[in-house]
Amino acid sequence: MASLNSPRQTSLVWTAPGLIAGVDEAGRGPLAGPVVAAAVILDEMNPIAGLADSKVLSAARREALFDEIRAKALCCAIAEASVEEIERLNILQATMLAMRRAVEGLRLKPAKVLVDGNRIPVLGVLAEAVVKGDAFISAISAASILAKVHRDRWCEEVDHLYPEYGFAKHKGYGTAQHLAALRFHGACPQHRKTFRPVAEVLV
Repeated sequence: MASLNSPRQTSLVWTAPGLIAGVDEAGRGPLAGPVVAAAVILDEMNPIAGLADSKVLSAARREALFDEIRAKALCCAIAEASVEEIERLNILQATMLAMRRAVEGLRLKPAKVLVDGNRIPVLGVLAEAVVKGDAFISAISAASILAKVHRDRWCEEVDHLYPEYGFAKHKGYGTAQHLAALRFHGACPQHRKTFRPVAEVLV
């Protein structure tokens, strides 16, 4: 088993018996809010058409697939690492934490976990990192969609609390609008104060 931060090149061994879970995250790059991870075990007997990397899908298509994944998957789980955890641990460690929570939240224990990217969290199960796995492994694609929709919904909810920042539009990323709002209003409690664009307005 790889350590928390060790990169690992996958050979995609499909011969492992039992269930396979796909894991992906959303929200590493934004300046505010939790990082979200999802884990999905798909049902081979109940396939879902159109699964793909969430970034290439429209918001409406992601929303439709979100409901279909939750209805058809054998099991799935969504987990977060909070802003406070991001600031205490750093964003990489917090992402690994959210991924571990997602896997541990599955109703069924997979025999193997495939994680998008080049790093894997510490898990009590065989795991492999798959670079760009969200583009060609259905279970990871499904996880990317769940994580993305969950975080986007969080941004829309927070937009009602802090409308001056425009979270519903930019989803927390460092757009020109968001940076201008930060400079004018300062940071809100949901901002990641250890991220440089936020830290700079706090000086």
